[in-house]
Amino acid sequence: MRLYSAKVPAIAQEVVRTLLSSKDIELEDAGAHKEVVADVESVLRSYLETERVVDEKTRDLLARTGRGNNEFGKVREQIAEHHGIKVGDEMLDHLLDQVVAMLMHSSHVEEVYAEDVALRRRMAPIFKKNMAVDTDVDTEVRAQMKHVKEGTSQWDIEYSRVLEGVKRRRGLG
Repeated sequence: MRLYSAKVPAIAQEVVRTLLSSKDIELEDAGAHKEVVADVESVLRSYLETERVVDEKTRDLLARTGRGNNEFGKVREQIAEHHGIKVGDEMLDHLLDQVVAMLMHSSHVEEVYAEDVALRRRMAPIFKKNMAVDTDVDTEVRAQMKHVKEGTSQWDIEYSRVLEGVKRRRGLG
């Protein structure tokens, strides 16, 4: 799963709408809805920016030390931990924790009626639905690449090219 910046507004809108309709949160006034959506967007955009920095530092470190890309995941996790975020399988839990913390501290949220666990359960399907696009994209890319043998350098080059095209068509840029 991956969080795309193009999906941030949709996730934020749906999270706030769902929590309001289920009466898990109460806002200070009607005008606060936009502010809470903006707060959720801010949490997600902050994560994306930190993730971008982590990825840059990971690539830089691997290049400087001459280590191969096969260590990218392990090094990335360590650098992400240093920056206070989680990546990979733990990313969703981290994002849910961050949004719950924001809701608890937001001046625009009058009251939070649900337990943290209940909030996470309500928000998780929204995140999963919007972040699962990554799996769909990968499936579409692989379907277009049946002519190339996986694991070769030609596969890597072609995969990147086709992936960019699919993302562009889907507005995930």
